[in-house]
Amino acid sequence: MRHLRKETVSFILITLLSVNAICQEKTNSVADSDVKVEKRKKKKKKYRLPKVDLRHWSVTIPEGNGKGKALTVQPPAILDYATNESLTPYMYNDSVAGALVFHAYPSNSTTANTKYSRSELREQMVSGDNNTNWTFAQGGRLKAKMAMGEVSKAKDGKYHKVIIAQIHGRLTNEQRELIGQKDNNAPPILKIYWQDGKIRVKTKVLKYADVDQVGILHKEAWGDDKGRTFEEEVGFRKFLIGVNVTDGKMVVSLNKNEFFVYDDISIRKWGIFENYFKAGNYLQTRDEGAFAKVKIYELDVEH
Repeated sequence: MRHLRKETVSFILITLLSVNAICQEKTNSVADSDVKVEKRKKKKKKYRLPKVDLRHWSVTIPEGNGKGKALTVQPPAILDYATNESLTPYMYNDSVAGALVFHAYPSNSTTANTKYSRSELREQMVSGDNNTNWTFAQGGRLKAKMAMGEVSKAKDGKYHKVIIAQIHGRLTNEQRELIGQKDNNAPPILKIYWQDGKIRVKTKVLKYADVDQVGILHKEAWGDDKGRTFEEEVGFRKFLIGVNVTDGKMVVSLNKNEFFVYDDISIRKWGIFENYFKAGNYLQTRDEGAFAKVKIYELDVEH
């Protein structure tokens, strides 16, 4: 009888120990699971920044004091865009997407030679200086990973178009004085649009191929080409724009898959001008209530 009691007690103790071990194992498993969930949550909170070096860019925004007086912020002030009260409505980080967002809408503040507003970067080869630029003979390359964010629609139901990148021409001081122009502005040889979910490219062409070296400096010597549109529809997805300029030649690409090559007489003669790259949001409408947001994830320029 005593022997039976000992066996019974031993059985009960073993059972209790087993149950306790199982409970501890489950508790540890739950704890481990909680740790994993916590780690996952921490990973989701990771912030990403755009790969854009702003030390060689200024930015123009839809703030200012009327036509020709839009506010431009130069480096090094642009580096503090995240805390600059003038810039934060128009230029800010999307830290989830890892993009720099440029917001524009029609305002009364524009640059001198346009009726449209912009939140747009302007290349500066020498930080803070607009007087040092490059020629086609010197060459230039731009790579930009971008996406269209929100954008308004016109009355016809189509999205408003936006210029997202440019190569802008510029007169030297000597050229400006030669033709008696009040500023150094020259036409843009390249304009890249986001238009109805596709990427459209426009450039300039000479109206008369035999124009002389003085006449060619005038804006009136140049007209617009018919434009070309890449086949791929990018919509609101990320896309990669490439621009490669050499002496007498310009190549524009989309996603390293489609290429437009320009090497005609107009491009060859464009070598007389200085140039600079632009990128961002140049909204092409004055419609009331219009707006657009352009995202730049990566921006790289080489000469």
